[in-house]
Amino acid sequence: MAAPPPPAPSGLHQLLATREIVITCGSGGVGKTTTAAAMAAMAAAQLGGKVLVLTVDPARRLATALGLERFGNVETRVPPELFTAAGVQPQGELWAAMLDTKESWDELVRAHAPDAETREAILANPLYRNITGKFVQSHDYIAMERLYEIHRSGRYDLIVVDTPPTRNAIDFLEAPERMAEFFSSRLLRWLITPARSRLVSAASKPFYTIADRILGSQFLADIAEFFVLFQTMYDGFVERADAVTRTLSDRRTSFVVVSTLEEGPVREAQFFMTELRRRELSLGALVLNKVLPDWFGDDVACEVATRLTNEPDDVAAALGADAQLGEPEQVARVLHEIGQSFLDYRIVATREREQAAELGRRAGVVVSAPYLDRDVADLEGLLALGRRIW
Repeated sequence: MAAPPPPAPSGLHQLLATREIVITCGSGGVGKTTTAAAMAAMAAAQLGGKVLVLTVDPARRLATALGLERFGNVETRVPPELFTAAGVQPQGELWAAMLDTKESWDELVRAHAPDAETREAILANPLYRNITGKFVQSHDYIAMERLYEIHRSGRYDLIVVDTPPTRNAIDFLEAPERMAEFFSSRLLRWLITPARSRLVSAASKPFYTIADRILGSQFLADIAEFFVLFQTMYDGFVERADAVTRTLSDRRTSFVVVSTLEEGPVREAQFFMTELRRRELSLGALVLNKVLPDWFGDDVACEVATRLTNEPDDVAAALGADAQLGEPEQVARVLHEIGQSFLDYRIVATREREQAAELGRRAGVVVSAPYLDRDVADLEGLLALGRRIW
């Protein structure tokens, strides 16, 4: 009998406690990388077990925030003393890794090559490095492959993935299927036919003659040889691509969409949530970053701001008599600006609440993180952000 699906989470903490893979998505500049690291840090601190934050975004902001000089394809543990320095005794372990495309492709070839001779021929092929860096969105595919491999290893209780910006994240989702399609495509058969046959048709000879003159006499031979070798790994690639796709749709995997309430990011968030629903993938939560504080909606505070705006002279006179703040006219002018600024922000905050409510209808869990008074540059800052959304 299949295990029952995990319960619907009531908050971000429960989502992380009941999932094995959480994939953060969103447009650029919304704090997605920082949010992913903050969620992972809080999970390690509060939930226990081994938690990995895996970034496939080329930016290296995580290294500084996690107190690591650098990290790459090999998972690196965040020193426990950094938690202690932040005043936290973690229940578990926090690890970090960043995708190294070339190294990951090398590992994939070693895993799927049918024999040592083919493996070495592929790795030594002059086109290998260039092609694996550019064709068929190799970065997106290898990211999914790496996630699948780490998850299958069972080394971690929770993996939090930081993806590229939203539109690229769709490529990230589609990469396994596109890789499988490529291995059975007419293009691949066209590329490898000349190398598999000593006879080139009369119609195709002029093309190859011209291509050789332009690209070099060995170019087509080298590329055809490369794909012939790659074709030997067809079964392994397709099987793994299907497994990766199944992992994304597994009930133990959820997506967290990160956004601000600016027009562009909101549009991207709506687009991605629609794509998740269309693909029948689990939308676990929506995290709204840089949201104005709730006290802009406080009615008493609004009354005070209204009085500052409409009766600045009376307020200034009362304050000036006791606090000697300066010339009453100058104090009144400042108080009027303060009150008006609060009321302006209140309008924006009201619009934000309406936008959040609209977006929230598509997600089971909606959490907000207000503007912070300083940049998140260390583990202490990540934990502070994590507590806000926990």
